[in-house]
Amino acid sequence: MRNHLGLILLLAISIIRCDAALPQQAPATAVTAATPSPTPASGDALVLSAGSDHSPVALSAADFSALPHVTLTVHNAHSNADESYSGVPLATLLAKVNAPLGSDLRGKQMTRYVVATGADHYSVVFSLAEVDPSFHAGQVIVADARDGKPLGSDGPFRLVVSDDKRPARWVHNLVSITLANVQ
Repeated sequence: MRNHLGLILLLAISIIRCDAALPQQAPATAVTAATPSPTPASGDALVLSAGSDHSPVALSAADFSALPHVTLTVHNAHSNADESYSGVPLATLLAKVNAPLGSDLRGKQMTRYVVATGADHYSVVFSLAEVDPSFHAGQVIVADARDGKPLGSDGPFRLVVSDDKRPARWVHNLVSITLANVQ
């Protein structure tokens, strides 16, 4: 039953889109949308936020490139090709806004989720456990390079997920990552 409730919750959350053109209304269910993260003035920054838990953190492209990077090779079903991305694990970025990870991710903290949003307001949702390496074997990274080159029109940042069968949760032109709570 708990797994079914979790799936229903993730489905409900995945429907929520951060769309500035529509007025925000209070939802009728127990799930509330994350407040949209501030969009950086420049397309070269990534904003990390955790609601009232932590002040937003803006990472410039230079700040981001100074962080430890990993390389991830994935199959892109849209292009039917293998691609190699270099970037920072999402869990590493979430630690900058004090996300509970590892042994701290338990109990009520298991209801936390992450909303990743692109410049076009395309948003995707992950449970916090999905991006924590201590819970999930797959990798979720924020990439700044593909096949050894800058992302070009898909960047400067792109969310890439290793274990998804389709790249529907890959977000190009990533501008914000928000850690939120289920209310």
